[in-house]
Amino acid sequence: MIEFVIAVFFLLITPGPGVLTTAGIGAAYGFNAGLRFLVGLCLGGFITMMLVVSGLAAIVLTVPSLRFVLLLASVSYLVYLAWRIASAGAQIGFMPATTPLGFTNGLMLQFINPKAYVVATTLFSGFNFMPAAPAWEVAIKLLVFNAIWIPVHLVWLAAGARVRQMNLSAGTQRIINICMAVSLLVVVFAALIASR
Repeated sequence: MIEFVIAVFFLLITPGPGVLTTAGIGAAYGFNAGLRFLVGLCLGGFITMMLVVSGLAAIVLTVPSLRFVLLLASVSYLVYLAWRIASAGAQIGFMPATTPLGFTNGLMLQFINPKAYVVATTLFSGFNFMPAAPAWEVAIKLLVFNAIWIPVHLVWLAAGARVRQMNLSAGTQRIINICMAVSLLVVVFAALIASR
């Protein structure tokens, strides 16, 4: 069980699309706006974990054409989220992003977040500590996971919101938003390279 807790902690503190988007929303729109996104992210994460635990995700990902379509949708949506963060409050682009990313965006992100599937597969297929009671093991893993996952994401959201509260100039805030968006894109393209 201790190994599971350590694995959860280290898998979650490494920045992935969920963490970077959460921090970016905090920096671009503030803490309260980010909470709506985070609730969607949390529910989407739970559903993703259930897809992995049930084996449905493994079955779906064995179909090469479907896997390609999902990968394309994933990259497209993550690029869209990066654009929304980068253009928040800026007068650049075709249409500045003036409304924060909300619950639905958080929910959808988890379905196409490659790190969510990797983390769920690692945690739920490994670290067996109750082989005689697999349902209880899954329930305990979900509780432990969320006891770490939620505070980690709240800290990232608060860090992003803190940047927003610093009363930085519009130019500096724009640079921070763009850096958050570029960081998200770097993670996306690193995941693409790793998946090949």
